[in-house]
Parts: sequence; C-alpha cells; structure tokens
Amino acid sequence: MSDLHDPRVLLAAERTLMAWNRTSISLMAFGFAVERFGLFLSIYAQETTSPMQRGLSFVGGQGFILLGVVVAMLSLVQHRKLLQSLRPEEIPTGYHRSWGIFVNATVAFMGLMLSVYLMSGFLG
Repeated sequence: MSDLHDPRVLLAAERTLMAWNRTSISLMAFGFAVERFGLFLSIYAQETTSPMQRGLSFVGGQGFILLGVVVAMLSLVQHRKLLQSLRPEEIPTGYHRSWGIFVNATVAFMGLMLSVYLMSGFLG
C-alpha cells in the first residue's frame, strides 16, 4: 500500500504495465518470425514441408509466442494487485484504470489465437 497520496504512483504503474505489454508483443513477434522462417527455408530449399523439417522452428516459435502470452497475463495480474493497493486520492478523478488492463488482456488473447492459428497450419 502506497502512502504517497500522489497520482503519479498510478501513472508510473501504468507505464510499467505498458512496458511489459511491449515486451510481450516483441516476444510474440519474434516467435512468429522464427516459426515462419522454418517454413521459408523449407520452401526455399524446395523440400516438402513435413513436420520433421519444420519441427525445431515451430517449437521454438511457439515457445516464444506462448512466453509472450504468459508475460502479458502475469503483468496484468501484477498490475491489478497494485491497483487494489492504491488509495482513492492516488487516482485522478475521471481516470479510467481499466484501459491498460483491457489492452493487455487483448494482447494475451490475440497471442493465444496466433498460437492456435499456427498450430492448425502445422498439423493440417
């Protein structure tokens, strides 16, 4: 619980949440690039795209994507705990605290959907 009675505490917490959000998006984008690079290499080499050929890049890419989802969810949980510890005078009047949570939850959901999409293309 903060004893500062200063709205900058909330704003600093939201900046931290958005930094974690950028980190999770970066992890997901890197995972997508790793996963698709294996497909590119197999097409470039004019080989068939069997699971054995793309397996390592698929697993590595999925791992980074799912790590990004976990980072987004954990930062969301941590931010909500911090919001519960704030006093009313630390929250500016008319300020909507739920936007950062909504954005982070959406990023986590989209990361899961990306993972499912890539999984369906890999198995199908």
